[in-house]
Amino acid sequence: MVKGKLLIREEYCMGCRLCEVHCITQHSGTKDIVKAYKGKEQKPLSGIYFEEDRHVSFAIQCRHCEEAPCIEACLTGAMYKDKITGAVLHNNEKCAGCWMCVMVCPLGVIKVDIQNRKIASKCDLCITSGFPVCVENCPNEAIVLVDAKGEKIGRK
Repeated sequence: MVKGKLLIREEYCMGCRLCEVHCITQHSGTKDIVKAYKGKEQKPLSGIYFEEDRHVSFAIQCRHCEEAPCIEACLTGAMYKDKITGAVLHNNEKCAGCWMCVMVCPLGVIKVDIQNRKIASKCDLCITSGFPVCVENCPNEAIVLVDAKGEKIGRK
């Protein structure tokens, strides 16, 4: 997994929502775009919120804060920081469904599963695949991964 931060460049976003499509596909059981949307499994929620107002559009997802308020607010330790990548992740098994993380997230990007009273989705930087699919599949590079110096990181 590449260590970095997502940078959203609204001026390049055309509102195609491919970031959402590929996020949902990546987090589906099949990893197949057609089966993720039309298959028998329940379609996972995207880790991305998409904002659109007339000609302005952009994706919003977890920024994996250095001092993440969601981790501090989590009573069970379900929200945690990956020691290698610095990504803010959640363990659904530990989640008590108190939603304190949702309340303190400065971006409001943690989605809840109301039916099961758990955290349903948040950006995990596609930690299991090694590179964020939203970055990899954005045709205009409106979402890029950058290092600590702000330099663009490509898939290796």
